[in-house]
Amino acid sequence: MDFRPLKHFLALSETLHFGRASGICHISPPTLSRSIKSLEDSLGAILFERDNRSVVLTAEGKAFQKYARETISQWESVSSNLRSSTQELKGELSVYCSVTASYSFLYDILYEFRQQYPRIEIKLHTGDPELAISHILSGKEDIAIAARPSTLPTNLAFQDIAVSPLLFITPLGDFSAPKTPDEWASTPMILSEEGVARQRVNKWFADKNIKPHIYSQVAGNEAIVSMVSLGFGVGVVPLIVLENSPLANKVQILDSKPELKSYDVGLCAQEKKLKNPLIRAFWEQAANQI
Repeated sequence: MDFRPLKHFLALSETLHFGRASGICHISPPTLSRSIKSLEDSLGAILFERDNRSVVLTAEGKAFQKYARETISQWESVSSNLRSSTQELKGELSVYCSVTASYSFLYDILYEFRQQYPRIEIKLHTGDPELAISHILSGKEDIAIAARPSTLPTNLAFQDIAVSPLLFITPLGDFSAPKTPDEWASTPMILSEEGVARQRVNKWFADKNIKPHIYSQVAGNEAIVSMVSLGFGVGVVPLIVLENSPLANKVQILDSKPELKSYDVGLCAQEKKLKNPLIRAFWEQAANQI
């Protein structure tokens, strides 16, 4: 069965750039354009609005994106099951995590995994950890390293691998750390745009009946450490990020009361995808190393 048109479509739908998508698919941009046009003709629907400057998914394209992801996922699961009974596992597995998580947790897991399953190709994508769960639920990634949310979404499997405290950090030097509610309210804060860390610091301020002065909202914890080290304000990051930051010696931990609730880190995947032998093998490998 030829799933190349679906893979071409997914590459373009995720990058929205013909040059990058054609590189991912190892074909030329004109070939990718013809493949998309042929797919649209077969469906009788326009999947992308495109001009010389931009590519945008249409409503039909967004609906077809879900179908394409599920179709390829189901095919890979079935074919992997059939192959696993007669030969060693092989295929592709997509993993998403932050840069910090890639060398704090993923290295040890992948080292053992590659020894045991050399024919499984790992496609690693790094980015904002707060996007990890949404990438899993949308089917964009197979497995991700993420912070455990207060309430797990339905059909999301989560396996704890570490616990990291959430910390307030301040610049070194003459920076005056806030102590009173009024001082906290006037202190510039550098916080995550969204996610578990943001929810917990929001609750911390709400419990103290303080409306924080948010100087900057940042995607990615590493960037928070950078901005705090430059003296822009007070930030909140997991301890594991601070320990692995090259700027750790340029900030200091603020002793705050009460302390923020710790950050539970783990692997997540869709429950139904754990039936895929490739994903299940990775999941079990991680469990054996905890």
